[in-house]
Amino acid sequence: MSAILSLAWKSLMNRKGSVLLTLLAVALSVALFLGVDKARTGAREGFGNTISGTELIVGAPTGSVNLLLYSVFRMGSATAEISWPTYQQIANRPDVDWAVPISLGDSHRGFRVMGTTTEYFDHYKYGRQQDLTLAEGARFDDLFDAVIGADVARELGYDIGSPMILSHGLGQADFGSGHDNRPFRVSGILAPTGTPVDQTVHVSLEAITAIHVGWETGAKNPLADTISEETIRSFDLTPKTVTAIFLGLERKGTILTTRREINTNRGEPLMAIIPSQALAELWSVTAIAERALLAVSIFVIAVGVVSILTSILTSLNERRREMSILRAVGARPGHIFTLLVLEAGLVGFLGALVGIILIHALLLVAGPMVAERFGISLIGTGLGLTDLYTLLAVTGAALLAGAIPAWMAFRRSLADGLSIRV
Repeated sequence: MSAILSLAWKSLMNRKGSVLLTLLAVALSVALFLGVDKARTGAREGFGNTISGTELIVGAPTGSVNLLLYSVFRMGSATAEISWPTYQQIANRPDVDWAVPISLGDSHRGFRVMGTTTEYFDHYKYGRQQDLTLAEGARFDDLFDAVIGADVARELGYDIGSPMILSHGLGQADFGSGHDNRPFRVSGILAPTGTPVDQTVHVSLEAITAIHVGWETGAKNPLADTISEETIRSFDLTPKTVTAIFLGLERKGTILTTRREINTNRGEPLMAIIPSQALAELWSVTAIAERALLAVSIFVIAVGVVSILTSILTSLNERRREMSILRAVGARPGHIFTLLVLEAGLVGFLGALVGIILIHALLLVAGPMVAERFGISLIGTGLGLTDLYTLLAVTGAALLAGAIPAWMAFRRSLADGLSIRV
């Protein structure tokens, strides 16, 4: 068998041009299939690790997926707000252990700004119950302090004490909507988390109220710049509304009861969601698209395997003399059959191997870019059983495909090909 394998390898090397093109086709098809699969599973795990330890998220009625996306992943916007008295009512419930309000709607050079309390840093967890930690500095203490995520600090080159101007709305540019009369300073920089926290600017709820003094109508009042910072500090800066509330419960066993009572609140309309259930709903929405992409990828792999078959079939006529000479020097029909099958298997194996190496190299480069752009870490995209199964499946399919031209060569007689047919 080793002699035939060596002969198969030398035969492939003798036809480098066509073999390389076929190998490339298989490699790209495998890379596409694994890329879709790893992006899907990596994104799911990355999303799932974004928040943990939070039993409920409360917001205005909007849809569980939308509430999850804008409150946790900073995607989209809230359709309505929660009044401050309603937040206090929820926070004071006997079954609630802690309540952290958040306020969204502003930005800083393309990064979302989130108003919250210092309890956010105590109770918000990600991954496997990991705490948020400060790499530098301290939490916001002064009214115009800001704690920024690792990506914000890296991309904008900010250090402790760096000044920053927040913008009204979510645009990349100010266009006259900057709160330049209320400058902030960086008081702390969070350690990297691989979540949207890295791309968030955190300030106090009072700071959100302070920068919007003079913006009550939705546009900046020309007199807003005449109000001094000292005057602003003397105001009651308790927010009137918040965007959402993260809740931790005294006992996890009450989660369904608490959610039902909040959802059926007779006062202000509210929606409470369980983060894991909302994620499951999100995946059910995207499942059809995922299956379609995987199906397309599998068909592309099939095309790659067919290219192996086509390559061997097209060269079979030209190799009749080679086969006949091999028979003449003692090779049996079974040897010819095995030779062609092994050639196909080698191309399939090498193509799949190159495809696996290629996709992992691409993920190594693209992974940090995805995390930086979307705040989603593609976790679990390293080498795994899927790679091994794909390698074996493609090699097996190539061996089966090679059996077709091998059987054709097997049936030809010794005399067939001793002279070239025109």
